[in-house]
Amino acid sequence: MKFFFVYIVQCSDDSFYTGVTSNLEKRLYQHNSGYYQNAYTFTRRPVVLKWFEQFTDPYQAFKVEKQLKGWSRRKKIALIEDNWEKLVCYSKNYTEYGKSSQGSS
Repeated sequence: MKFFFVYIVQCSDDSFYTGVTSNLEKRLYQHNSGYYQNAYTFTRRPVVLKWFEQFTDPYQAFKVEKQLKGWSRRKKIALIEDNWEKLVCYSKNYTEYGKSSQGSS
């Protein structure tokens, strides 16, 4: 059975890169060796694996990758830290969250 991995790496400039691969170890080596000179991570090496999830369905893996790429930085950090409370909070409407975090007048 073939597996697919959705992953998040933290780059040397503290940014995050999200990707999908069928060989996580090889892909991390490629990121850190500069295998692809036009890649986002090329000038941001080294990268450190911060999170990954394994899938058997490639369509599901690509769906999750696309979803994560649309997330805010703080939401990705909550995922990496397994902080489900913050992840749920950050998943709510931003305007709604902003109002609730300021307290009532």
